[in-house]
Amino acid sequence: MVQTISFPVGGMTCAACAARIEKVLNRQSGVHATVNFASERAQVDLDGPEANAGNVVAAVRKAGFSVDEQSVDFAITGMTCAACAARIEKVLSRMPSVQGSVNYAAERAHVTYIPGIVTPEDLAAKITKAGFGATRLDDGQREDPKAKREAVWRKERNRFLLTFILALPLFVEMFGMLLGRMETVPVAVQFVSATLVQFVCGAHLYRRAWNAVRGGSANMDVLVVLGTSIAYLFSAIVVLFRLDQPVYFEASGAIITLISLGKLMETRAKVRTSAGIESLLQLQPQTAHVERDGVLVDRAVADMHVGDVFVVRPGESIPVDGTVLDGSSDVNEAMLTGESVPSLKQTGSDVFGGTINANGVLRVQATGVGSDTALARIVRMVEQAQGSKANVQRLADRVSGIFVPAVVAFAVVTFLIGWLVTGSATWSLVSAVSVLVIACPCSLGLATPTAIMVGTGRGAQNGILFRNADALERAEKLSTIILDKTGTLTQGRPGVSCLHPVDGVSVERLLAVAASLEQNSEHPLARAIVDHGAAHHATILSVDGFKAVPGLGVEAQLEGELALLGSPRYLAEAGYDLTALPVDALESEGQTVIAVATGGQLLGIIALGDNLRPDAVSTVAALKARGIKVVMLTGDNERTAAVVARQVGVDDYLAGVLPQHKAEGVARYRAEGRVVGMVGDGVNDAPALAAADVGFAIGAGSAVALDTADVVLMKSELTSVLDAISLSRATLSKIRQNLFFAFIYNLLGLPLAALGMLNPIVAGAAMAMSSVSVVSNSLLLNRWKPEAKRS
Repeated sequence: MVQTISFPVGGMTCAACAARIEKVLNRQSGVHATVNFASERAQVDLDGPEANAGNVVAAVRKAGFSVDEQSVDFAITGMTCAACAARIEKVLSRMPSVQGSVNYAAERAHVTYIPGIVTPEDLAAKITKAGFGATRLDDGQREDPKAKREAVWRKERNRFLLTFILALPLFVEMFGMLLGRMETVPVAVQFVSATLVQFVCGAHLYRRAWNAVRGGSANMDVLVVLGTSIAYLFSAIVVLFRLDQPVYFEASGAIITLISLGKLMETRAKVRTSAGIESLLQLQPQTAHVERDGVLVDRAVADMHVGDVFVVRPGESIPVDGTVLDGSSDVNEAMLTGESVPSLKQTGSDVFGGTINANGVLRVQATGVGSDTALARIVRMVEQAQGSKANVQRLADRVSGIFVPAVVAFAVVTFLIGWLVTGSATWSLVSAVSVLVIACPCSLGLATPTAIMVGTGRGAQNGILFRNADALERAEKLSTIILDKTGTLTQGRPGVSCLHPVDGVSVERLLAVAASLEQNSEHPLARAIVDHGAAHHATILSVDGFKAVPGLGVEAQLEGELALLGSPRYLAEAGYDLTALPVDALESEGQTVIAVATGGQLLGIIALGDNLRPDAVSTVAALKARGIKVVMLTGDNERTAAVVARQVGVDDYLAGVLPQHKAEGVARYRAEGRVVGMVGDGVNDAPALAAADVGFAIGAGSAVALDTADVVLMKSELTSVLDAISLSRATLSKIRQNLFFAFIYNLLGLPLAALGMLNPIVAGAAMAMSSVSVVSNSLLLNRWKPEAKRS
């Protein structure tokens, strides 16, 4: 049967490229390919067992062309342990050119595929055939964590209550045995109770176990069903045939009850790991006050469009991103930056959906709605991070994939050797049941993703957004951090650092004349002088005949006299003597010097510079104290770079580096075998951020930063770099603790069960609690606090 596939091909520059691809593909057995250069698509007929889509795609890529991939997310139901996640990944990987990553804790699957070869419907059908549920989550669509939590909690609670009530006679019998009294409850009553628990309350276990076996794998349900079924059937045979043997109805019933209790506790703990996402989703209001024909009407936020004008009253959350048209108010942007200090918003200011208007009324025009808001991008980024896998999880995944079959084999060996050594089939059977019940790969599967979910969620609540689990993992290993100077170590805008009036002239007079001459200029240095004048209440004088001298300065009539402002060379050429002023000293410190004169008299000089961030020096010192080498990268000249490097205290610096060459600076340190982090503003530093092992975009909520950086630091504070590294180390520490506990639990529990030192009931309780302990340990990450909040 001939199968036809069609997919896009990138990188073709002419018809000869299309012919080249056809030639490469048609060499394969059973393949007939036609490539259309105009539409940039390949159509391939596959005929025969040797022809497959995977080889076709590999051949196109090997020839130097690209095959564009797409991705889709699915909400997965029916997983009970890490082996289920491994099974779904295995099933997906068998499909041509498909790669899937399944997160057991988040119950999500992220799948990349090539359109034309497979479709999302094919992927969902494959997952469903494997015995699981798959619901596609389109871009911008997500489940409601609160609704999901309540539904899952109710289901598990009701299941546990029913199981506990039906198993009460078995627990009474079990406690009677502890007191030395046998058959406290008649065997017939035990038989009925155990049967109801086994086949009514445990029906879902049988269904999931059958789906797993039918799909060619084994999971936790298989172990539980095997263990409890053996105990139940052995006891049932004793009762039905009136054999002189003890019964173990209380063991099978208690195990299912304890597993149900453990699942209930795990569910309650596990849903708390998504608290970070839930708190973000709750920030956006459901309605907005939108202007329609001069009248305010309430509209659903989901129905808003770009260009809509809306009003935000005091105390309300801003519904979508926009630009302020009228009004002035303080806005709490803690959800973006983690900083609770409000930001003043006036006409022309940008506001973001989910932030809270404090005291004034704002009239705003929408610029971003739906999935294009900053909040939506943040939630999407956090979800990607929570659904991704860290490298440290690979070992646990490999172990989980073979764990269940190995345990079944171990249980069989335990029974045979125990029977051979002790001569007691009953004792050997109980030991084998204990082995089956105590073994559970759940804790291995939960160890890494739960810690990542809590860590990334906690980071999002404090303005630290990790793109994926790999970024979270690599941040802990950084040995070198490169800091861009302008906008990262410095404020990113010039400011007045000092004023030097000549003898007989006041500072107020010098500042008043300078601010008056620069009041109508948009040059960054001019705006810095005007802003400094406004901050110090300088008197603005009337100016006539303003004239700019390109590259030198300005001149104008001020109070009827000629006034000059510009570079020291400009005023020196005009005949003014500046030798008594510290021009050379200030310029040697990297400052820009402006001279001012009026009415034939030199008034003095003003020094401007891109001032350091208040936390620059302390952050660099803290990074060095952690054993991290700190390097400054700048496009400034050597003299200016040396001055700033000395002030900040970095270990090394690279000067005169153009934006397009910043990535080469990163590559230089990576070539030395260092794990390199790059900290920039996320716009012109994008190539360097992408080249680093971990790219940090500081104080940037732009789409460029969110798309390029591995870590986005929403606070405009350099200390956020320390917080990101601290959170990374705390999260990786929890992951190691979880993996240690998970491995030790099984390494100790299995031998003890095999030696008959754990009865099935204790084994069931231990298995149920192992997952709860791992999730609870991950939740301790919620105690983590940023640097500023610790002091």
